[in-house]
Amino acid sequence: MTDARLVVGAAIVEGGRLLAAQRSGPPAMRGGWEFPGGKVEPGEDERAALVRECAEELGVQVVLGGRVGGDWPLQDGYVMHVWFATVAAGAPRPLEHLALRWLEPQELYDVPWLPADLPVVAAIEKLLPNRSG
Repeated sequence: MTDARLVVGAAIVEGGRLLAAQRSGPPAMRGGWEFPGGKVEPGEDERAALVRECAEELGVQVVLGGRVGGDWPLQDGYVMHVWFATVAAGAPRPLEHLALRWLEPQELYDVPWLPADLPVVAAIEKLLPNRSG
């Protein structure tokens, strides 16, 4: 995509759990939960941008898997692309967030996700291993 402002997000899954990150800002979004990631810089490949963002925000090296859904609309004309990811090196740390939390499948809605991230959570929920076993 070239004309929309693109944001990338990582659905980091480990042992059937999903990593959620609590925003530190801006004030209107502070405290809300989201997928780690960020804006794609001009001329940057979106997958490379997501790997860079995970290193900057979490201090980890990730390996990206398949995309989750298509174009997820955000505010102000932004569009988000989300990929499944696994941590290849390091342990996630909240370098730019207030907190991180690993959510079991039955806990996916225990945090107040930002409204734009909720449909992505619902899509991921259908793809995670069955809650009952």
